[in-house]
Amino acid sequence: MPHAQRLLALRLLISTGVLLGLFAPMGKIARESGISAAAWAFAIAGGGALVLLAILMARRQRVPFDRQHLRYYLVTAFLAYVIPNLVIYTAIPHLGAGMTTIYFTLSPIVTLVFSILLGTRRPGALGIAGIVLGCIGALVVVFSKGQVDRPADLSWALLALVIPLSLAAGNVYRTIDWPDGGVPLVLATGSNAVAALCLIAAALLLDGGLPFAMLALNPFLVAAQVALAALMFALFFRLQVAGGPVYLSQIGYVAAATGLIVGVCVLGERYGPVTWAGAAVIVAGVVATTFDRGPRAA
Repeated sequence: MPHAQRLLALRLLISTGVLLGLFAPMGKIARESGISAAAWAFAIAGGGALVLLAILMARRQRVPFDRQHLRYYLVTAFLAYVIPNLVIYTAIPHLGAGMTTIYFTLSPIVTLVFSILLGTRRPGALGIAGIVLGCIGALVVVFSKGQVDRPADLSWALLALVIPLSLAAGNVYRTIDWPDGGVPLVLATGSNAVAALCLIAAALLLDGGLPFAMLALNPFLVAAQVALAALMFALFFRLQVAGGPVYLSQIGYVAAATGLIVGVCVLGERYGPVTWAGAAVIVAGVVATTFDRGPRAA
């Protein structure tokens, strides 16, 4: 990767990760305000899609609807937005914003595992050690049960493992099925629009009604989240192109640090030493997989 591209990828990684890390604290505030998980996930996807669509219209760019693009929108919507966001915002009241974002750090390791299974990458000893460390750290975090004063049920801690699994699958899919001539901002718009439609259906199924009434009661909170989402999605797809799936997945590291800092310093969450130790082991695993360069030549 050329030096200029590495610097661009690094800037995109940090900015995208910080924005993503703010989602969980905002989601916790939303859930405490009475907004359901499906409604809040819809606000992120739908609001982000509208803002991005307005940008495309100003640039006179169109959103393609051929078979390849539609498949990309649909699969990306489910793997990257619908499934993980429903789990995230359902789990946050039980795990806390900080612990929920710790699961983001597993995404690089799971992405590497998926890449190995698909034959797109061969790990060296360092990569294998990173995968093992990540698994150990994940188990430690799961069984630590989160906050000191509000320990979570083990079932919620286990359910949250769906987050890195789904995000990692999305990371790999977006790269291997990137449409010919695909434009990052266009793909972000289409994927979020499809996710919003799916989340309306989820709200009808899970909440028994449309999500709009809940959101209308908290307009400033929703507007702030929509602005964050639109900016994050625009940067996210640029990072996909600049860094590739494994590098992209490291936004989970930045997001987790952001979410933990905001959760502890702003929202008053408290985590025990076991949870912090598990997070540290996961980080060690991420560092190992990041610096792994594959098996040595014979």
